[in-house]
Amino acid sequence: MEKHIENIQKYLHNGHAEDMENRIERLRKHIDDILLNMKDTEERRCGYLHLYGVSQACAMIALKRNQDVELATMTGMLHDLHSYKAMNTENHAEHGAVLARQILKELALTTDYETDLICSAIRNHSSKATTHSAFDEVLKDADVLQHCLYNTLFPVMEHEKCRFQNLLTEFGILRTV
Repeated sequence: MEKHIENIQKYLHNGHAEDMENRIERLRKHIDDILLNMKDTEERRCGYLHLYGVSQACAMIALKRNQDVELATMTGMLHDLHSYKAMNTENHAEHGAVLARQILKELALTTDYETDLICSAIRNHSSKATTHSAFDEVLKDADVLQHCLYNTLFPVMEHEKCRFQNLLTEFGILRTV
């Protein structure tokens, strides 16, 4: 089993040691270590799909909105990690912000300002009906985008329809939900 996990880690990080100087790759390695040790393989799969999907959507939305792409990518990777690590979604945004702060401090990846920015977005990401800072909105919209694009044959959840439609419009996609 350890060899299998080692092979997965090598694949995920392309075997490039120099990438470990990159903050995103250092964070991904840490998150991968958490996810790879999950016993429930279905939850592990969901964790990878959701965290990596939201992370990539954060990058795309941050590029479009002229927000910090690197920090947005990191925020997406961290935003629901607590839910997968603890296998508990209760008050997950607040618990997720606490875990994100611990990880960022432990890995010494961010300044205090950057940590606060990331943790604010994570803390507020479940409040989809409320508008927060421009950076916070990147994560909320990326979360909705990943939910809606995970399987386009699934109906869009009622509480995400407005945000999803606004995203389609923002990206010039002429489709209504």
